[in-house]
Amino acid sequence: MPKSWRIAPHDSDTIGRLERAVGVPSVVAQLLIARGIHDQAEARQFLEPKLSGLRDPEALPGAAQAADLLYEALRAKRRITVYGDYDADGMTATAILVRCLKLLDAPVDFYVPHRLDEGYGLNGEALRKLAGRGGDVVVTVDCGISSLHEAALAAELGLTLIVTDHHQMCDRLPAAAAVVHPRLPGGDYPFTGLCGAAVAFKLAWLLCQRASQNKRVGERMRQFLLQAVGLAAIGTVGDVVPLVDENRIIVRSGLSSLLAYPTIGGAALMRQAKLHQKAALECEDLAFSLAPRLNAAGRLGQAELGIELLTTDSEARAEKLAQYIDELNVERQSLERSIGQKADRQAREKYDPRRDAALVVADADWHPGIVGIVAGRLTDKYRLPSVVIALDKLGVRPGIGSARSIPGFDLHAALSECGDVLESCGGHAAAAGLKVAEANIPVFRRRFCEVAARELTADARSGGLHVDAETALHCLTRPIVQQIENLAPFGHGNSRPILCTSQVRLIAKPKRMGSDGRHLSMMFEQHGVRMRAVAFGGGDWEQELAAIDGEFSIAFRPVINRYRGQSSVEIHLVDWRFD
Repeated sequence: MPKSWRIAPHDSDTIGRLERAVGVPSVVAQLLIARGIHDQAEARQFLEPKLSGLRDPEALPGAAQAADLLYEALRAKRRITVYGDYDADGMTATAILVRCLKLLDAPVDFYVPHRLDEGYGLNGEALRKLAGRGGDVVVTVDCGISSLHEAALAAELGLTLIVTDHHQMCDRLPAAAAVVHPRLPGGDYPFTGLCGAAVAFKLAWLLCQRASQNKRVGERMRQFLLQAVGLAAIGTVGDVVPLVDENRIIVRSGLSSLLAYPTIGGAALMRQAKLHQKAALECEDLAFSLAPRLNAAGRLGQAELGIELLTTDSEARAEKLAQYIDELNVERQSLERSIGQKADRQAREKYDPRRDAALVVADADWHPGIVGIVAGRLTDKYRLPSVVIALDKLGVRPGIGSARSIPGFDLHAALSECGDVLESCGGHAAAAGLKVAEANIPVFRRRFCEVAARELTADARSGGLHVDAETALHCLTRPIVQQIENLAPFGHGNSRPILCTSQVRLIAKPKRMGSDGRHLSMMFEQHGVRMRAVAFGGGDWEQELAAIDGEFSIAFRPVINRYRGQSSVEIHLVDWRFD
């Protein structure tokens, strides 16, 4: 406290023109402009995204060739294995393609590597197993683009390999029968931010068109595709890809489809998460309820149960699986709290702000499936790139680490610079994984911090707060906040708007809330207008806020709180400062 606030600049004339053209309040026009939307057509497309706005699946690089190969394979009754991944994106991608191939009467099964024993992506032993049990065609989802040696092995084993992925490519492509990727060299696909489940959805859509011999598909396939877009929405939010362009359409439509056209397993999972009675789902329901439950199964080495849940046609089996996965999520939360406390303590002991521009912590008692979440927590708290490593208790195998970054720092590039002291690494600019020998951790820590010190700007490290607009509390009526909600789905690339205002007072001392007292509840007043506020994770602010006697400024997110059939406007406090 306090952070540097960067309030987005605005032009009153531009705001007024958009306000009149689209028929939205001034604050909504300002929020649209802050998102780079300046004209009426763009604004209407943004505010009313429709499935018809998705690009033709034929346009996705490699998708037509892959669909032709898969359609020929299923007509010839060749055995098809969908090779997936163990996170929410990989599980939903696998489920989409498995359900599609089953619908088209293909002999299909799936394989998902064990997170702890096999690690991410294609591996030779798995391919040998698939070939040994009569496998014929292997189609990857959410993995495979960098599996050059494994692709060559698949050819040696007589497997037809089709790769669908969205991750970072190597300097050459795997030698597969077909490769589907939004950034395929030579392609001109205009949106490269699709996740693995969205790529699988596009391929499934194209397969349905092939089977229908028409762009318009039959009713059974249409129902399937509506279910599939719901699964793709979970994968999109779970993989934290930007919620813009096609991703925005998929998630906006998927939120409705999950309630209207759920799979049997999806419905069971929503009951466990207490979401089935909601009139409408929000992006946060996917981010904080559904995706974490699926991820819990993968993190604890049981991703195949998550895929079975999403593909089963048995209601009884779905209920058992959903309940068990919910229990795994509770276990994951307990592990996360324990590891998080120890990692935070180690970070405080090891971190020197005069020397270190990143955090690297390691311990043999940490679960390798949980370290990614803990790395994210450290990054959020310290505003630094963080690497959390689970060491092998016996000291025989390399440690398994996960890394999370802040805007402005490319993790994939940084880890690649340290590649000579790592066993392996891979991932994105914002999130990555690695394996490192315990003996190499000190040199890795030093070199990783050196890269961060060189690449990170002072602005990125300052943790400045981007504020979309300034507005008074009396402007936040329910109709206006509802129009702000129309900017949803909110998430990476389209964050829930942050507003600010000044000259507010606390009506009474803030109160801690939640079972562990991590959150605060309070009431603000500004020029006679009172409004309830909640500071999630702001329990440590209690004494500082309670000591304030006078006016100050707040940064917040306006929301509509719905409870027991009633709705009201409240604000979620993000930051505060004295003017």
